[in-house]
Amino acid sequence: MPKISKSKKVLDIARKAGMFRAHELAKQGIPRVYLQRLEQQGLLVREARGLYRVPNAKITENHSLAEAAKRVSHGVLCLLSALRFHGLTTQNPSEIWLAIGWKARAPKKDTQPLRIVRMSGKALTEGVEQHQIEGVSVKIYNPAKTVADCFKYRNKVGLDAALEALRDYRRKHRGGMDELWRFAKICRVARVMRPYLEALS
Repeated sequence: MPKISKSKKVLDIARKAGMFRAHELAKQGIPRVYLQRLEQQGLLVREARGLYRVPNAKITENHSLAEAAKRVSHGVLCLLSALRFHGLTTQNPSEIWLAIGWKARAPKKDTQPLRIVRMSGKALTEGVEQHQIEGVSVKIYNPAKTVADCFKYRNKVGLDAALEALRDYRRKHRGGMDELWRFAKICRVARVMRPYLEALS
């Protein structure tokens, strides 16, 4: 295969994927040297270690979430990052919050600050939604699961953030209280949340 066609193939992958990892090219038999050449020519931008995109790609306010999803494919956006995505907080976290399994390998440190939270069982697997952000498939906990998580991890995010999320959830999802209660049980915070739910009813 001529060199020019491999370079074109890399750019085609980049345009379709929005962002891609270097190892994704290796699976298709394209050496990493092509990434370096295309970056030097200004045809690719290196976002982070092993993560690339085309220079004219559309960047949205959720760009950092797509980047994190590409970096940690087994992670699920959670807590403050999920609250922000769902419009359930006024906070703008400086870190990307990601849930991974207890035995999963933690991502290597890079320029993007990640806050890793270990979860297991249904608390890890239930309530996961798939969203498309800049062409990247991003896993994010749904609003009800996220609010329940905030009460479970209130020592990490702060009780004020959990209460704000609960109030906003009740206002935006009036018919979703049964779902919220289901996740409160899954996260084992039903007893903790009960007085706050009763105060809002």
